[in-house]
Amino acid sequence: MNSFGDNIVQFNKQLIVDDFQLPSGFSVLNPYLDNPETIEVMTKFYTKYYSDFKKRTFIIGINPSRHGAGVTGVPFTDTKRLENVCGINMKSAHTHEVSSVFLYDVIREFGGASNFFENFYINSPFPLAIIKEKSLNTWVNANYYDDNELFKSLKDYMIKTLKINFGFNVDSQNVIVLGKKNASFIEKLNMKEKMFENMTVLEHPRYIEQYKSKEKKLYIDKYLETLYNHVNR
Repeated sequence: MNSFGDNIVQFNKQLIVDDFQLPSGFSVLNPYLDNPETIEVMTKFYTKYYSDFKKRTFIIGINPSRHGAGVTGVPFTDTKRLENVCGINMKSAHTHEVSSVFLYDVIREFGGASNFFENFYINSPFPLAIIKEKSLNTWVNANYYDDNELFKSLKDYMIKTLKINFGFNVDSQNVIVLGKKNASFIEKLNMKEKMFENMTVLEHPRYIEQYKSKEKKLYIDKYLETLYNHVNR
């Protein structure tokens, strides 16, 4: 029987991008194909923190950034946090990701990485990084909901990957969704597919770190209250 971590590693290794046709100006980054070390460090991470059969709360993000999971294969985790907090060094890349800063501040306050990942599993409805062309040969991060045609092209794939994630040992009664706009789209998908019962919405880490840094402690406390509520259910 596969552990929780085994299932995630297998899922990531099988991710493909030929199930949909992206609108012009958008592209997808698949680090598992682009950089062999991504599979190596991702496997080390899930082996370290998820080699068990414990049920976890599912935290649903938007889609990876090109500096976070778009490189490391671990949601909301850049190479700095991967090495300094998780003890896993990535030699082929060095990244700093804003969302990772906030989330790992929360993780530290929660009691550290081992305690956090023992209770929570993070992934996204679209599990690969999306980029859009800003100008000639200049690409920036994009969210799956930034463009209506983009969302339409990814919708079925997102439903499929979410269902796979809910097939892991996660709590299908209660989920945490990061980002209010993200939550509105997830809610629409769930109304049709009935994947979970209740949803708690938190402001997205990037929004907090970028626009609400002066109130960061308040948002960390809000996160912690939500996390403890789910652990103690």
